[in-house]
Amino acid sequence: MIDDSRAMRAILTRQLSALGFDVAQAFDGRDALDLLGTGYVPDVALVDWNMPRLDGLSFIKAVRARPELREVTLMMVTTESEHDKIVRALAAGAHEYVIKPFTDEVIADKLALLGLVGV
Repeated sequence: MIDDSRAMRAILTRQLSALGFDVAQAFDGRDALDLLGTGYVPDVALVDWNMPRLDGLSFIKAVRARPELREVTLMMVTTESEHDKIVRALAAGAHEYVIKPFTDEVIADKLALLGLVGV
């Protein structure tokens, strides 16, 4: 879970934990890349777009550039709703895109669509 908002990290951590995930949190893309540099490889990363130091789109591009991380499922979770941004994120390697605000069901449905949970 990568988001500079503490409240959003708490909301998504609660939702993911309820779905059976062990959740690691990062404040921004730079912190998340540092975590991945320790050898930690998550099943899925939920990524905000607008963050300091390294934004979500740049994070997705950085992950996709590393062969050892190609299997990580990436889901953008952001307030950015413009069609061109959705297209850019998916073209960069995001598997799904969720626009804030969202419900618990939306997150569960997207993760089920990705084959990561049963709904």
